Amino acid sequence: MNGPNRRRFLSGSGGALLGGPAWSALGGLLPGRRAEAAVAPELVRLRPEIEPVVRWIEETPRGAIFDRAVEELKGGLPYRELLAALFLAGVRNIHPRPVGFKFHAVLVINSAHQLSLDAAPRDRLLPFFWALDNFKSSQEQDVRQGDWALGPPPSEASLPRATEAARLFREAMERWDEPAAEAAAIRLARTAGAEAIAGELWAYGARNYRNIGHNIIFTAQAFRTLDTIGWQHAEPVLRSLVYGILDGARGEASAEPFEPNRELARGVRPDWLDGSSPAQAAADLLGALREGSPRETARAVADALNAGVPPQAVWDGLMLRANELMLQRPGIVSLHAVTALNSMHYAYRAAGPPETRLLLTLQGASWLAFFRGEMGQRGQAAPADAMGIDGLEPERAGGPPTLEAVYEAVGVDPVRAARLTLAYAEGGGSAEAFMDLGRALLFRKGTDVHDYKFSAAAFEEFALADPRWRPRLLATSVFRLKGAGDRDSPLARRAEEALDRLRA
Repeated sequence: MNGPNRRRFLSGSGGALLGGPAWSALGGLLPGRRAEAAVAPELVRLRPEIEPVVRWIEETPRGAIFDRAVEELKGGLPYRELLAALFLAGVRNIHPRPVGFKFHAVLVINSAHQLSLDAAPRDRLLPFFWALDNFKSSQEQDVRQGDWALGPPPSEASLPRATEAARLFREAMERWDEPAAEAAAIRLARTAGAEAIAGELWAYGARNYRNIGHNIIFTAQAFRTLDTIGWQHAEPVLRSLVYGILDGARGEASAEPFEPNRELARGVRPDWLDGSSPAQAAADLLGALREGSPRETARAVADALNAGVPPQAVWDGLMLRANELMLQRPGIVSLHAVTALNSMHYAYRAAGPPETRLLLTLQGASWLAFFRGEMGQRGQAAPADAMGIDGLEPERAGGPPTLEAVYEAVGVDPVRAARLTLAYAEGGGSAEAFMDLGRALLFRKGTDVHDYKFSAAAFEEFALADPRWRPRLLATSVFRLKGAGDRDSPLARRAEEALDRLRA
């Protein structure tokens, strides 16, 4: 039987559907779609609905990218589609080895998106426009360094069967076999659900500390972004992720605690998720995390869990220690202690099997020792008499400080800003107002990917912590926030002008 003519169906036999006055009025509100773009044979081909958007992001010159984005948004392009295209453009064009450096153009996208969700309505697209320009900068750098691109996948005939993909993926990851892991990951992307795919990768993303923790950051940011843009885009993302986190080799020092921690996890009480403990459990654990090797810090956490300390208190202790490193010696390594542990914490919350969650917790403890050692190797070790996060005292001279006074000190006198923030928080100041102003200043003064990554991580961990520790986590966040006196970013001004044209 012949079906109805598609054009007649859409227009209706009297204009009752899309052809009538009511539907005509909606024409300007419906998302526009572009014709499909051609794809060079050396590039991986993305899904047909997203390929054209990725292509204009790739091909538009950096100086014109804001104008093009405004044009597309005015034409009805949905924000989620634009976010997906930017993420996939980074995956396709930026070399993920080492994970970090110019690859931050990919790693920062979810952080920018998360910050935008809580921003004032007028500011919600500013982080995206900043990330768009940052991608164009990284793309230019990648071209100068060899113009890497993610190529087409291996042939269908070379991929494993769906029923064997998960097992073969684990076996390939165990032996650090990148081609075999890629083939199995592709089959998983095509046949498995999102939870199953992520479940196979959480532990391996946390296996190797190499590149100061960026492997788990990439893993968490990839999965968080896919949760937003849709797992139908997973295949190229998984290929890039597997390639990036397999930058290393079995037995290297940065991956050494993984196998011992697997064994250590087997000795933790089966009911470790049901622990209960006094209020000081996190502070007691904090003391144990300040010294020792990666194995010894993991052992301290295992002992705490076996003693009945609940996971909430353990993660409070881990995050307090990460933020303490920022307090004691602010710098690129201590900053990554916060962002990597935040990603590890997200992985812990997202992973399903308790054994995976336990392993991630132990790895987080080991990585804190790695960060401390890395700081020493780079000449950034904390002084012997460095203040602990539990020893930070609030500055209350003249009564509780105002929010304006706090942000006037940020960037000028960070330790005083931390003391003022602690006084503000303990004196009943609004944490929401503190973070609202922090985001607004970031969007107008931020110039670096770490400004965005750190702010998103710090604000998220504040919300997850036990209330007794929140003021101290808020106080240590000031070491990477933007202050009232920091210089405005010319890029932010350009982005605001572009958004004014979008609203016009």
